[in-house]
Amino acid sequence: MNRIALMSCLVAIAFVPTGCNRTAPEATAPPASGTASTPAPAKAAYSDQDISDAWIYLLGRLLVLRQQKADLAEGFKWNEMVHRKPGAVDWPNPNLDVAYSEAWVAVDEDSCTIVTVPKVSKRYYTVQFLNGWGETVANINERTQAARPSGDFAVCLQGANVTLPANTTRIDVPVKYMRVLARVELGDNWDQAVALQHKFSMRATGETTTPSLPETPAFDVQHLPGVEAFENAPAVLDSEKDINAGMEAVAAKVRAIAAGIQDPAERARVDKVIREKAQADLGKASPTIGHGTVRNHWVRPSVAGTYNDDWLGRTLINLGGIWANRMDEVVYYKGNLDGDGVQLNGSHTYTLTFPKDDLPPKFANYFWSVIAVDPVFARVLPNPKNRFLLNRESGLKYNADGSLTLYFAPEKPADAPDPNWLPTPAGKDYRLTFRFYGPKGGVADGSYFPPPLVKKS
Repeated sequence: MNRIALMSCLVAIAFVPTGCNRTAPEATAPPASGTASTPAPAKAAYSDQDISDAWIYLLGRLLVLRQQKADLAEGFKWNEMVHRKPGAVDWPNPNLDVAYSEAWVAVDEDSCTIVTVPKVSKRYYTVQFLNGWGETVANINERTQAARPSGDFAVCLQGANVTLPANTTRIDVPVKYMRVLARVELGDNWDQAVALQHKFSMRATGETTTPSLPETPAFDVQHLPGVEAFENAPAVLDSEKDINAGMEAVAAKVRAIAAGIQDPAERARVDKVIREKAQADLGKASPTIGHGTVRNHWVRPSVAGTYNDDWLGRTLINLGGIWANRMDEVVYYKGNLDGDGVQLNGSHTYTLTFPKDDLPPKFANYFWSVIAVDPVFARVLPNPKNRFLLNRESGLKYNADGSLTLYFAPEKPADAPDPNWLPTPAGKDYRLTFRFYGPKGGVADGSYFPPPLVKKS
């Protein structure tokens, strides 16, 4: 059986629906009506759209807290790495081409965390640090640390006065608490990759204060929270400052709504707006990935890893692909439609043909892959062949003219080389995601899109 575990996979990421604003518009209450003896109730100082925007914004933080609590319940210890077996991670959008190591890191004014990175040659790796909103605040790799890509790195809170060991490279970060993902490319020698993975380590230089996590509602992807999301919203916002400028207005709406729902009638109204509008607004983002660009029925996101004021994009990535890295590290393309704009279904046969002058390796400094997942939970689609992705290690066969054709079908097409075929589940919808690690050329500048999928049967 393929060594990739069926615990997790990839979901297509989505962004801003046309019905939502990036920043919440100000709404003012009209003059009160009625008589002095029977005053009319004051209108809430936020609109239905404000509720939708505030809920989507807040959900981004709740998603990170949900994963943090799950990790700590599993047994994570602060400032200690957990090395996962290839494929054995349980969050949306892991990459089945890499071995992951994970951690939660705490730093403060008196303590840094030292990360040891082994020497890695001719193999992609990075150590990514994210804050409590899913924003990437640092990467350690040969691109960010060209002068000294291996050795000891001290990750320190900006302004911390800490004496560090000699030959340690200091990296300042703007937050005290971070999620860490170390990725090591598996390539064609998994044993070597895993051996390297286990050479990554970390340790704190002193005692740190770990956070007290606020109470949050329980939810999953099919049962997102309603008004209960706002019950402890001020504490949720206070637990992790949003580092991005431009978020102040929507954060203020969160606090206003949290105060407003103390009134039972207003609580009922907010819950209704969330169920009927906010969740629908979130869903509208998926087909076009909001601010993303669509060509050949493939969608390229406009932001990932760092988001500026695009809180809706950030929340949707946290929902469908938490821990996304920056787009100078990796670019994803989502494809759930064929060339005619029809939803992909496992009962049909599709081909994806790359001309000889535009083969996937042309656009990736490191590696590329394509994977099929279910459209709801983003889980790997089981199949009798236990083949879950196509990539450069698949032993692909090229056409006589130098082009490359990939096949997606429930049974191997008669004309398909076996290594070029990705099995799909008969009768079930699915989606594809193309990854380019170390994007270059048209993938890096946004001008390239994969060819359209052609339905053959």
